[in-house]
Amino acid sequence: MNTRVGLLLAGALLGALATGPLQGWSQAGTGPATIRITDLERGVSRVDNGRPGTSPGDIEIVRTRLRERVTQNTIGRAELECTFVDSVRSRVCRGTYILPKGKIVVGGSILYRQFYELAVLGGTGLYDNARGTLTVTRTQRRPVRDLVVFRLVG
Repeated sequence: MNTRVGLLLAGALLGALATGPLQGWSQAGTGPATIRITDLERGVSRVDNGRPGTSPGDIEIVRTRLRERVTQNTIGRAELECTFVDSVRSRVCRGTYILPKGKIVVGGSILYRQFYELAVLGGTGLYDNARGTLTVTRTQRRPVRDLVVFRLVG
């Protein structure tokens, strides 16, 4: 009887050790992929937390409308919140791109909003567990329009 209990416990322990690393694993909805869209800036708000002008701790909130590149149909929106870390341009940002099949969460440092790259930190829906980069390139100044490229690796 003790041998059976011992074997049963050993088998359960071995099974737990074999499947343990997989418990934190999630099946990503995306594989390697590139998403190219455009955006149209809908508004920029600033919260001045220090002296007048840009100072460390000030917050910038950017809202955009996301569009298909060819038809220019609106397919979603983006919200980006940045906190200035110096009195010139450097800021740390985090944002969410809301698309028809899920959300993509990004974050990182930005020096110039005319051209920047952020890390893709994850997402929801089709973009669950997404990783990669986001590159934004200004294409027009008035109204502000950008080319938005997601390079997803998984």
